[in-house]
Amino acid sequence: MDEASRRWLLATLGPATDTTDLETRYARLHSLRAVALEVLRERRATLIAQPLKVTLSGVVSVDTSGNVTVLDRLIAELEDPTTPVPGEETPGEGTEQSSGILRLRERPRR
Repeated sequence: MDEASRRWLLATLGPATDTTDLETRYARLHSLRAVALEVLRERRATLIAQPLKVTLSGVVSVDTSGNVTVLDRLIAELEDPTTPVPGEETPGEGTEQSSGILRLRERPRR
């Protein structure tokens, strides 16, 4: 994994993410998108395995359901194939039609 890929993963997953773990996953999955999705899905599973809301009346209230919502949004964004990921060609990229080139030809005169 190159430095640009590592930086993208850390920007997507947070700077506290273990880079050794990311490199191991990348060696297994061969895709930055797959690595990011796997990490996010694991984080989501860890969150929902525990109570999402805990309240001690008059003392403390903790609600992590917003974190699950954010993780769901990030997962949906990365599952969308049009979301740009370094090292991946976006759908339609490289074809003349999607590059915005329009070729004009003169029509034959009558």
